[in-house]
Amino acid sequence: MKSKILALSKNEDFKSLLKKRKVSNKFVTIFFGKLLGKNPKNLNISFVTKRKIGNAVKRNKIKRRLRNITNEAVKKVSINFDYSFLVIAKPTMLNNDYLNIKETLFKDFERIK
Repeated sequence: MKSKILALSKNEDFKSLLKKRKVSNKFVTIFFGKLLGKNPKNLNISFVTKRKIGNAVKRNKIKRRLRNITNEAVKKVSINFDYSFLVIAKPTMLNNDYLNIKETLFKDFERIK
């Protein structure tokens, strides 16, 4: 099934997801929950990196990595499309190996059911 990955756009969506459930590890914190009016064929996911992590180049590198991992996770792991996700990166993500981050995130996406 080919799905479309969309970013969250409304401020209310971000605020409501921050009040829902979360899963955390040493690289990211994932907030997830069901939003009203969401298309079940699309995966709503947004990536946030704080300015404290570094300059724009470092923050964009982290977001690129997260997008690539999410694209692979959609193909290999069963992600629940009923949920919307907000992924907040932590500073430890910058200096770690890509495969290590990928394995950890795959385990977290599998835990979310």
